[in-house]
Amino acid sequence: MSRRLSLELELPDDVVANLPEQEMVAKAKEAFVMALLREHCVSQGKAAELLGVTRHELFDLMTKYRVPVIDLTPEELRAELQKPFPSSSGVPSV
Repeated sequence: MSRRLSLELELPDDVVANLPEQEMVAKAKEAFVMALLREHCVSQGKAAELLGVTRHELFDLMTKYRVPVIDLTPEELRAELQKPFPSSSGVPSV
């Protein structure tokens, strides 16, 4: 289930003079989804879906908005680094 929200912004004429309305709407949605991602309200997969972009394109947007691609606490990072590295099937471990 989804819900449609309408948002009204008042911007000075000189800010919006050269921007098509559709581009402004896309930028506002993009910024909102990046904020949700930064606050851990949506996953990377859901953010990509909401914006209609690939995972690679999402990583570019995350860089643009300075949203960490890997966002682990120090404890989570330590735990991840202590896990054994999975070996690929058919490849002998050294």
